[in-house]
Amino acid sequence: MGIETDKVWLDGELVDYEDATVHVLTHTLHYGLGAFEGIRCYEQADGRAAIFRLGAHIRRLLETSKIATIDVPFGRQELENACLETVQANGFTDCYLRPVVFLGHGEMGLSATSNAVRVAIITWPWGAYLGEEGLKHGIRAKVASFTRHHVNAAMVKGKINGQYVNSILAKREVMTAGYDEAIMLDTEGYISEASGENIFIIRDGAIHTTPLGSSILGGITRDTVLTLAKERGLEVVEQRFTRDFLYVADEIFMTGTAAEVTPVREVDDRQIGTGTAGPVTRQLQEAYFDTVKGRHGDHPEWLTIVE
Repeated sequence: MGIETDKVWLDGELVDYEDATVHVLTHTLHYGLGAFEGIRCYEQADGRAAIFRLGAHIRRLLETSKIATIDVPFGRQELENACLETVQANGFTDCYLRPVVFLGHGEMGLSATSNAVRVAIITWPWGAYLGEEGLKHGIRAKVASFTRHHVNAAMVKGKINGQYVNSILAKREVMTAGYDEAIMLDTEGYISEASGENIFIIRDGAIHTTPLGSSILGGITRDTVLTLAKERGLEVVEQRFTRDFLYVADEIFMTGTAAEVTPVREVDDRQIGTGTAGPVTRQLQEAYFDTVKGRHGDHPEWLTIVE
């Protein structure tokens, strides 16, 4: 997929897409120390554009930077304004945003404490991450041979650039084998998350998901869906569960900013439920899209209008 956009926010100003370049010795390119976010902007029922949960995403970007010992030269409000400015400059009403904090070129070696901290925000139109068919009818997933990071081997609550090599290898492995997405176990063999999504299982009407104390990213879409589920009176159980619990689930779905709410119809060549999106998944998927697109006016505090 090619990126189509006109302007990129880079270190405090909008520049042409072609000029948003970095030096080949950029430290983060070599060693992976950086922070990034994925954010979506949705066209609203009234035709305006609104960025979904912008404040939560920028907060996590700054928290990841803190975890990674990076001092970001811009404050939270400045970065939120920059996201709005970039969407507006490109004339988008529906798009994906990628803020990224990285270390520039200069000192090499692991510490590079004197290198400038740089920030970029890129926006582009991006459809369903796991495909429109997957969003409607469900995807095929496989448990990868790659294990999710141990909680003390990597900082699992941060979206740190280099840590995603683990997910990339898992994703490439299962896609080569003909599947859509990888499911990763933690170091004790329990279900952690997918390569870039949190996992939910429905069993006997209850929704199960791995707790935040485990080796998962605290997904903002995860939090959104949990809130919507509880508001609809659905039972939510946050606990660790085993691989074979997936196989006997009534329904499974994954959540993430890119993936949104995507059903899973098969895991490890075993059909899940009826082999398509189940009723609870459909209910939460509909509630999610109604919310992010401002159809019913629920949770206006989650929507930041692009003026």
